[in-house]
Amino acid sequence: MQHKPVLELSDVKKIAQAAEACATQNNWAVTIAVVDDGGHLLWLQRLDGAPAISAHIAPAKAHTAALGRRESKVYEDVINGGRSSFLSAPGISGMLEGGVPILKDGQCLGAVGVSGVKSTEDAQIARAGIAALGL
Repeated sequence: MQHKPVLELSDVKKIAQAAEACATQNNWAVTIAVVDDGGHLLWLQRLDGAPAISAHIAPAKAHTAALGRRESKVYEDVINGGRSSFLSAPGISGMLEGGVPILKDGQCLGAVGVSGVKSTEDAQIARAGIAALGL
């Protein structure tokens, strides 16, 4: 039987706090979502001024990154590269940059999804959150 690490509530809070700090430092109004390795929502935080739709997009990006165990940007690039049929992939809808998996020793623990600013900035915030874990 294999054993794998899992995110605890204290980990999720560290991620959210660091992601929020990155966003507020840059005056970016975003929504931050943290999911477990199955894409189930553990944390959702919509900062003041973040667009309402970002509360739907951030969890979708995180879900996609967790299930795929890779950044959601990979899927965006595939679609932009001409493989539009990938839009019909079952069970995933957040195929935009800004979802980043949380990886430790080759295992996916979950993911962070951010929405509200440019996609590259969303991903920057997600990575800042994950960096707080010191993996």
